[in-house]
Amino acid sequence: MRLSKTIKILLFASSLWYFGEGLFGPLFAIFTEKVGGDLLDITWAWSAYLVVTGLMYFLVGRTLKNSAYKKEVMIFGYALNTVFTFSYLLVDSVTTLFIVQVGLGIAESLSTPIWESLFANDLEDSSDTFHWGLATGHTHFVTGIAVAIGGLITYYISFHVLFIVMGVIQATATIIQSRLLFIKNKDL
Repeated sequence: MRLSKTIKILLFASSLWYFGEGLFGPLFAIFTEKVGGDLLDITWAWSAYLVVTGLMYFLVGRTLKNSAYKKEVMIFGYALNTVFTFSYLLVDSVTTLFIVQVGLGIAESLSTPIWESLFANDLEDSSDTFHWGLATGHTHFVTGIAVAIGGLITYYISFHVLFIVMGVIQATATIIQSRLLFIKNKDL
């Protein structure tokens, strides 16, 4: 059960991405209240993120089905995610929070379907449950650790520092994913 170079890069970079994202985790609700939001604002902001992400998944999947630029689009999605993660530093109202959430939804939709396509394409056996277990399990594992660390950072320091740490981790994940541009893969 050897992992190819492509799969190692995909897994490592996405682990960093999920770690960076996971730092915020349940703190989203507290942050929303901090910028003047209430229970309904939390609900609508999270809903907007999920709806935009879901709709964009369809659009991205259909548009890039036969594209020769999948890796580039995925890396752009990672970079856009980094920008919107740092944008949390500028959130001072519910409106700007909605904008960041929608931006993060678009960024994720540019990355995730392509990530999964690259991962599946590089498997010798696409029904290998071990590899698919890695692809899914690592996200929960690193997010679980990140939630605890994010809570500690916010409790003992601040949201400001948390967002900087998240952004730096997201930028690192983007740089690591960009290494895929230098690997020849099977035709996508």
